[in-house]
Amino acid sequence: MAKGEKMQEVNFKSLDEFLAFLPEEELVIVERLRKLVFNCLPDAREKISFNVLYYYHHRNFCFIWPASITWGKKKTYEGVRFGFAYGNQLTDEIGYLDKGGRKQIYWKDFTSVKEIDTELLQAYIFEAIFIDEEHFRKKKK
Repeated sequence: MAKGEKMQEVNFKSLDEFLAFLPEEELVIVERLRKLVFNCLPDAREKISFNVLYYYHHRNFCFIWPASITWGKKKTYEGVRFGFAYGNQLTDEIGYLDKGGRKQIYWKDFTSVKEIDTELLQAYIFEAIFIDEEHFRKKKK
């Protein structure tokens, strides 16, 4: 990448702008995943950072990254990536999450709403929230 080139070609100023940018097939998945997060933690804070949706309680615990929002010039996966900021701390005995050689951030890619196992993904989200709470408690001591 040449000096001065940006890693991303978009810069969303609002959630509405972010959602309007997405192709319909990604938008449907994003909306379902957003709903899941808020069902698990209604007071989660949703923030656009690096042009991606991040969710916070005490700290960032998960994110939603549609493939059409590239990092660099090319698309590297299809669908929508749902990731966990501290995925390495989650119990993943069934190997549901992709690690891709990463040490901390784990994720699952969805190319359709039908692929989303709501109960299973909620279990991971609840565990991520629990880990976030535990981190906060320890930090307060």
